[in-house]
Amino acid sequence: MIKIKLLLLVIVAGFSPEMAGAQNNTLYSTRKGSISIRSDAPLELIEAVSGELKGVIDVSKKTFSFSIQNRSFKGFNSPLQQEHFYENYIEANKFPSSTFKGKIIEQVDLTADGNYQVRAKGLLFIHGVEQERIIKVEVKVKSGIIQASSVFTVPLSDHNITIPKIVYQKIAEEINVTVGLSLSPETR
Repeated sequence: MIKIKLLLLVIVAGFSPEMAGAQNNTLYSTRKGSISIRSDAPLELIEAVSGELKGVIDVSKKTFSFSIQNRSFKGFNSPLQQEHFYENYIEANKFPSSTFKGKIIEQVDLTADGNYQVRAKGLLFIHGVEQERIIKVEVKVKSGIIQASSVFTVPLSDHNITIPKIVYQKIAEEINVTVGLSLSPETR
């Protein structure tokens, strides 16, 4: 009788939510992902970068959520250009962050080492406007770490960002975006 109770206790303990989460963690996160933006217009090249991209992937549900504070971008050609980006284009006071949330389309096991090409389908929220996007992502999984990178364009008109005629030749209508990040299993 004691052996049966002990066996039941071991079985129940083995299936507790805390133990299950510790053995099969499905959340991977980053707090220091890199994102750069580039406007290559006829009269001016503008580049800025942020190392503060935050996000999480639930590999079992294949869902993700990423966010960047718009004022975290640095490296413009001048302080005035940075101020114009914050105040006139991205309107960082009104829209403090940009996000991308959605689902990975492909059926891949992101817990298994390997190189994968996936498509991330979701809502890209910039400047108060959500647009559905499918973004191609290169993924490398090694020793429990997920590394992801992507290059894509964002048309300013898709997010109601207007370019005044006076600077039309200095700001591209489409911004090139490059993302690179490393995600680690979340500890509980």
